[in-house]
Amino acid sequence: MKKTILSALAAMLLAVPAAEAQKVNTEALLSKIEKSNAEIADAKKNAKPATWINRGKYFYEAAIAPTKDLFVGTDPQMLKLTVGDPISKSEETIDGVAFMTWEYPYFVAYFKDNKLTAWKQTKTVIENGVEKALEAYNKAYELDAKSASKLKPALEQLVNFCSQEGNVGLETKEFHKAADAFALAYEAQSAPALNTPNEQLLYYAGYLLAVDGAVNPASFKEGMGYLERALEKGYTDEEGSIYYYLFHCYYGQKAENPDYVMKAKEALLTGISKFPKNENILEGLMQLYTAEEGVGDPADLISLLDKAIAENPTNIDLWFGRGRVFYALKNIDESIASFQKVVEIKPDLYEGNYYLGLFYTIKGDNVNREVNDKQYSSQADYDADLKAVNEIYMAAVPWFEKALELKPNDVDTVEFLKQLCFRLRDEEGMMDKYNKYNALFKEIKGE
Repeated sequence: MKKTILSALAAMLLAVPAAEAQKVNTEALLSKIEKSNAEIADAKKNAKPATWINRGKYFYEAAIAPTKDLFVGTDPQMLKLTVGDPISKSEETIDGVAFMTWEYPYFVAYFKDNKLTAWKQTKTVIENGVEKALEAYNKAYELDAKSASKLKPALEQLVNFCSQEGNVGLETKEFHKAADAFALAYEAQSAPALNTPNEQLLYYAGYLLAVDGAVNPASFKEGMGYLERALEKGYTDEEGSIYYYLFHCYYGQKAENPDYVMKAKEALLTGISKFPKNENILEGLMQLYTAEEGVGDPADLISLLDKAIAENPTNIDLWFGRGRVFYALKNIDESIASFQKVVEIKPDLYEGNYYLGLFYTIKGDNVNREVNDKQYSSQADYDADLKAVNEIYMAAVPWFEKALELKPNDVDTVEFLKQLCFRLRDEEGMMDKYNKYNALFKEIKGE
């Protein structure tokens, strides 16, 4: 019996026809806004918080109407049942990712793996509806702070809608649109009636505009504003990348104002002093110091780090950064010395052991190239130099083995060990190690 009932329900569901096409009652939505316009023109009604709360709701309803039925993860059949048949279907590739697209009167839906992943709104009921809703809610609070209890849920709706729009914009690589949405979400959070500002949203807006600046240079100035504002309010992300994106925003404006080159430098120097392990900041500094005359000598970065280390000699991040800068300066011996301090301070740090093995390997490769380029008149001299090369490679093995112990089955570490042990196979015990790591490598790769 149960099976029969379920089958009947399934049949009924399949029998329900999909809506013919997306319908948005634009006339009714705009009528409410026109009514609100008349109300705020009335002096008596204009002074009532309820008038402005209702106005905010009308603008919010108009803003969300085109996409209110869209939810990430919806399958195509459910979208048809909810919104109706699309005008057309096609395919689109965004940044190497293939999407199935359905066009509707107010938006284009993007499906990946048969699930709704994102959408692009192509038509609005009214422009800047969310901004106008926020203005109305703030006016209501200005008239009567006691209206906060009614305004909070409405403002949270604005925050959630804008945050969703930001995330959707990321999927479709509409970075400026996503940045605007996150910035607007922050403004809604900052409304006096809600007052729950999260400066991370300013950071999101700023870094997205820094990314967008690569193709739209005008975005650099906007991004700079958001990132500066986030820093002024005491926000930094865990890795300190805010300074790296601020560097790009300044540096991207150098054609308009050469002074921004030095502002870019100061952003990076501040960042590296606080986050010396951030590789992007280090690379940004190397790029700036080598590409711009008058900025400074790349070796100045070492002086900066050494001064900080003198004040805090057990700071792993400072030693880590020092090793990375010396690597950029092609001084492998000092890179090795820096990472030896890292593992001395914290022996069980995977990254310290891994990079120490890596830098010994790089040093071995460099010396090996010199040996290959050298002309020898004596086999004994060649053998002596080759032995020195192998000793360098041998020095890398225990550090990689320690790294593997700390992070078992790490494919990069295993591959390095496999290659090193094969090169050193004539050394005692190395052929056995090669067989061991070669087998492990195949197991990890599923070969």
